[in-house]
Amino acid sequence: MPHPKRKHSKTRRDKRRTHYKAEAPTVAICPATGQPHLYHRAHWFEGKLYYKGKVVMEKAVAV
Repeated sequence: MPHPKRKHSKTRRDKRRTHYKAEAPTVAICPATGQPHLYHRAHWFEGKLYYKGKVVMEKAVAV
């Protein structure tokens, strides 16, 4: 296997990797609230934490 005689610069390395692109995250719609959220993530809506369309936790109200 060939070995480089000199260190490749960061610029040269990055030029080689330019075809890697960032992908937009996949978004799901919650069946209970109709709100968009990231897959496999819980999300807050109106003081409640939803996961897979079910309420997991409610926000505590300070008096």
